[in-house]
Amino acid sequence: MSDSITHECGVALVRLLKPLAYYQQKYGTPLWGFTKLFLLMEKQHNRGQDGAGVACVKLDVPAGEPFMFRERNVKSNPLDRIFKELLGQYNGKVSSGVIHPEFPETVKKHFDFGGELFLGHLRYGTSGGYNLSACHPYFRRSPWATRNLALCGNFNLTNTAELNQSLIAIGQHPVFATDTQAILEKIGFFLDEEHEDIYRYLRTRNLAGEELSRRISEDLDLTRVLTRASQKWDGGYVLCGLVGNGDSFVARDPSGIRPCFWFQNDEVVAFASERAPLMTVFDLAVEQVKEVQPGHAVVIKRRGTITEQPFTPALPKAACSFERIYFSRGNDVDIYRERQALGGKLAPQVLKSIGNNLEETVFSFVPNTAEVAYYGLLSALRNERRHEVKAVILAASREGRLTEDLLDEVILRNWPRAEKVVSKDIKIRTFIGQESMRNQLASHVYDITYGTVRPGVDSLVCVDDSIVRGTTLRRSILRILARLNPKKIVIVSTAPQIRYPDCYGIDMSEIGKFVAFEAVVDLLKETGRAEILAEVYRACRAEIARGGRVNHVRRLYEPFSAEQISARIARLVRPAGIEWKGEVEIIFQTIENLHLAVPNHTGDWYFTGHYPTDGGFRVVNQAYVNYYEKNEGRSY
Repeated sequence: MSDSITHECGVALVRLLKPLAYYQQKYGTPLWGFTKLFLLMEKQHNRGQDGAGVACVKLDVPAGEPFMFRERNVKSNPLDRIFKELLGQYNGKVSSGVIHPEFPETVKKHFDFGGELFLGHLRYGTSGGYNLSACHPYFRRSPWATRNLALCGNFNLTNTAELNQSLIAIGQHPVFATDTQAILEKIGFFLDEEHEDIYRYLRTRNLAGEELSRRISEDLDLTRVLTRASQKWDGGYVLCGLVGNGDSFVARDPSGIRPCFWFQNDEVVAFASERAPLMTVFDLAVEQVKEVQPGHAVVIKRRGTITEQPFTPALPKAACSFERIYFSRGNDVDIYRERQALGGKLAPQVLKSIGNNLEETVFSFVPNTAEVAYYGLLSALRNERRHEVKAVILAASREGRLTEDLLDEVILRNWPRAEKVVSKDIKIRTFIGQESMRNQLASHVYDITYGTVRPGVDSLVCVDDSIVRGTTLRRSILRILARLNPKKIVIVSTAPQIRYPDCYGIDMSEIGKFVAFEAVVDLLKETGRAEILAEVYRACRAEIARGGRVNHVRRLYEPFSAEQISARIARLVRPAGIEWKGEVEIIFQTIENLHLAVPNHTGDWYFTGHYPTDGGFRVVNQAYVNYYEKNEGRSY
């Protein structure tokens, strides 16, 4: 994605099922679980650079000693900073003789993260700012172990305001900060109620304090807590929670929008936002890693028992297709194949664009996340060319025309030419800062390899994984590609046109910033259909008022074909003031081919406008109202 946008966060949870002494004896370190948490987070660093946080719960801590800990950081390289700081503390205590690693009880007593239960979060900021208070995990404290809660998640809710009002209705005074805070307080409220219900019942049995505490911990039902807390949640989410008594849970939204994977053996239970990190860190085969089912919660009790049960009714599965196109790392076997297929499906459109002239076309990609799709496109083009060559050889052989000249002139020419044309020259975090500064920075992120294109002769095809705003194309990529003086520039997007806002993960809720939307508004005005803009505005306001499920913004796109919109996008992103006179063409993936290439991730609302929850329809209509009324900001 040449347009940098903030997006889905990463989570990790590690629960050791043996005492620390077991890991010291088998693996030579009592910090085995702590190290695994760091590796899981490091293997998911692509999912968050705005902050990191970790939490730990120690089991069987004597009364009077702390049992729950947290560290967070929002500076540059936050994950490295956290673990360097914690390991520095550990090594300092080892050097001073306070901790003796061969005696794990000293680790547990004197090192905050010398526990059995670990939680980690990598944050991409979509709300709440970039300060420490918006960084997960969130904490809720109490002198009762069963009422302490550490919570983190990969989620966006569409109805945070409604949730806050429900908290007010039960007498709370919520801080209107983020959806994380709203969920924390919601779960916390019902965790308190669960605790109180069990406590009142057990008090009638005249149990001693320690036994009372043990029974509350044993009887605590986190699935029931989540069922009661989630009644009004609308959005995509994976939530991970640690309770002070040693219970933990991971819960996934009923549409399966956000991803989560896990595995267990007799030593450990571990969760992550992506499958490949679990496979790498724990040396697993693909079949050993399971997916948390939509609408289910995996609960690990203090005693080590594990259950996976539904906590909310499942909805039709709508797993986010952007996960496969862009977000997740491509070393997962299925994601790698799907991205190859996304590139391969574009071959017919590309061949038509260049008039089948492979000999005078150079193929490349931008940015690096499009590389696998680029290989898929090249493979499909080569296969197509092989079929052509095979047909020519068979026909010439039958007719006795198979000569050296035929081989040279027809068979051995016109093959795809691949070059590394574009590279990211420097690391500039263009997704931070004000819009004006981001635009200035974007023009200096990419550079080109001179001499890879024959000026005035070759067409240049560059594969991109998706095009959202077109800002980087306009201000940087097309401008620098034009310096090579190709006959034609073709930008190929492995994703379809992004037409509608997302409210479940990707931070792109301002519809007026999408280049596809910009193009369709331009076309409506040019063709004398501008009155539709006002009609849709009135329809959106009415739909919001009645809480309906109709996406009225789709009407704006109906008068035009996808090809017409693509052609207008090409005109809009062409840089002004350059001397190059060649043609720019933008090719987008079709919806049909997206579904063929990524069959198990059907969430496509940003392309089609078909939202999986009521909140999505409210957001798309509100986004258009905001655009029409010239109100900036998120629509949820």
